[in-house]
Amino acid sequence: MKNFIRLAAAVPELRVGGVTFNCDAILRLYRTAVEHGAAVVVFPELAVTGCSCGDLFLQQQLAAAAERGLQKLAEAAGNTVMIVGVPLLQRGKLFNCAAILQNGEVCGIVAKNALSNAEKRYFAPAKESAFATLPVFEAEGVRFGVEIGNDLFTVLPPSSEQVLAGAQVIFNPSSMPALGGKCDFVRETVKMHSARLCGGYVFCGAGVHESTADAVYSGQALIAVNGEVTAENRAFERNGSVIYSDFNGIWMDLLRRRNGVFQESLWEDWRRGSASFELASLPESPDLAHYRAERMPFVPADEADCRKYCAELVQIQIAALAKRMEHTRMKWVLGLSGGLDSTLALLSAAYCRDQFHFPADAVMAVGMPGFGTSGRTRGNAEKLAEILHVPYRTIPIGEAVAGHFRDIGHDPAVQDVVYENAQARERTQILMDVANGCGGLVLGTGDLSEIALGWCTYNGDHMSMYCVNGSIPKTLVRYMVRYYAEIMPEARAVLLDILDTPVSPELLPGKQHTEELIGSYELHDFFLYYFIRYGADPVTLLDLASSVFTEHSREEILPVLRKFLTRFFSQQFKRNSMPDGAKVCDIALSPRGDWQMPSDAVMDEWLRDC
Repeated sequence: MKNFIRLAAAVPELRVGGVTFNCDAILRLYRTAVEHGAAVVVFPELAVTGCSCGDLFLQQQLAAAAERGLQKLAEAAGNTVMIVGVPLLQRGKLFNCAAILQNGEVCGIVAKNALSNAEKRYFAPAKESAFATLPVFEAEGVRFGVEIGNDLFTVLPPSSEQVLAGAQVIFNPSSMPALGGKCDFVRETVKMHSARLCGGYVFCGAGVHESTADAVYSGQALIAVNGEVTAENRAFERNGSVIYSDFNGIWMDLLRRRNGVFQESLWEDWRRGSASFELASLPESPDLAHYRAERMPFVPADEADCRKYCAELVQIQIAALAKRMEHTRMKWVLGLSGGLDSTLALLSAAYCRDQFHFPADAVMAVGMPGFGTSGRTRGNAEKLAEILHVPYRTIPIGEAVAGHFRDIGHDPAVQDVVYENAQARERTQILMDVANGCGGLVLGTGDLSEIALGWCTYNGDHMSMYCVNGSIPKTLVRYMVRYYAEIMPEARAVLLDILDTPVSPELLPGKQHTEELIGSYELHDFFLYYFIRYGADPVTLLDLASSVFTEHSREEILPVLRKFLTRFFSQQFKRNSMPDGAKVCDIALSPRGDWQMPSDAVMDEWLRDC
């Protein structure tokens, strides 16, 4: 797949000191990884000999065997890069090394820096070697570095410097003994380090066939990308294991360009101190079988994590509302339709009022039934306001809109965009005037998905004094409303019914379902996440969506993708005049600090391939 490579970590069976057996086991797993489309495969620290050889490391016989084994592995290496741990002699000193092998050659050697007290009995530190320090290996835009074992746990890991020199992914052949809680500690360390690096990290630990004279080794292997574990084996596996993860280095470059931590001056300083090694081009991933694209990337997949996440978002939202109320000394007025977005906005405002002990009338809801308002949504709005003890006014808009139609000469039988938008703007006018009358601010209800698609009426529901849902996508809105249903049992029944109501603007008589008009919000949110976060091109968006939304064919997904791109570009003018609203999730489209784009940018290059 374009710009994706497959990373692999392999833990082979092993005999301590049995170089011939070990190299054969390494090659078996290497060939397996090649068959599965891997571009780079990393094996454990000192995998050629075993890491638990003790004083055998001081024997010339083992050192010579290790060199012969390395040559055998190099000759067998093809276009897929092999990274393997091996002890190597240089100028009379023995070094704990990782060898980088490709196309029959040893392309580079990295020596270990952070030696334990036990290791110092046998090995010299990397600084005493003639091997390149901080090497970065590059093959057609894919750049990686290597650090060994405990190097990761130093105050300034070599990987940090290699990343500043351009490495997108780090490989760590390791051999740390297993202890109670150690696997969890390593997992969290690798995960968080990958987040700090805005890159990938592949960790591969020595396995259970090492000597158990003084320690046990778990064979833990995991791959993390930007703070997320994307692949992990089962520790203490006795038959060897290989794990895979598809990786896009270009996406990591984009994340870093947006991250002010990666200063250009530091980049250049480290680049001058590092060595660069050119490799032959790597094979691309044959598919996306090992890329874990979540169907709803804005929503944590684990139920407990999702509940915790929603609880945190609630606290962020109410803190934002409280600050604005304290500053302005004004109340909130919002239009309550009985739909998802206005429900979440009301829940946030009422919860804020109660948590921070604002006056009982600090929140007011207004129902404004129009030509398409259903009894179900109107009834749910009234019930919810009553349950939350929020003053509720009903102001029908039919007569006012009909009068407006007469004023502008519009035939109400023509149910076009004028027919729909006149209702939205009448509602906004009512809210603004009611807010003026009671000393309040209009609380906007639009969500991130609507803002991305411009699915709002300019100077209608597009406008407010504060947009509380502005960085929460539609898929996440559902889960937040469901979370409120759990913590507010008195409102549970009405909230569940709101969740079961199809999304609709209710501007036309009869049924009007938004997703029948623009496509699934799950798809739109999926496109939005990868388009904004990683700058994914349309072909990649289509490939990813096709791999996840298997119930739809590519031909069914493509029109939704085209609609997303077309609307995203054409509706930027609405985003350029968005009201204030706190950033709640890590993606937002505020023109003040998140997404700055000209309203007249063309989309030719984005639509060309789809």
